[in-house]
Amino acid sequence: MIQIREVVRQAIATGYLTLEAEEQLRQLLQKTKYGSEDLRAFMQLQQAAMSGMVKQQSREQLLERLCASGI
Repeated sequence: MIQIREVVRQAIATGYLTLEAEEQLRQLLQKTKYGSEDLRAFMQLQQAAMSGMVKQQSREQLLERLCASGI
């Protein structure tokens, strides 16, 4: 089974968190037991996203919708 840290590694390596990866993280965080290494990886991803090192497809789509609607 895939682990949180594997999803995080890929997102950080590519600089992009896809919708699929984001959903996968949600599922893993809700339905699996994870250790401190996975938790640290998830926090690292959050920091990378906040600093702009990793872009989120979901946020890009939201901004596109807001711009298209004139908000």
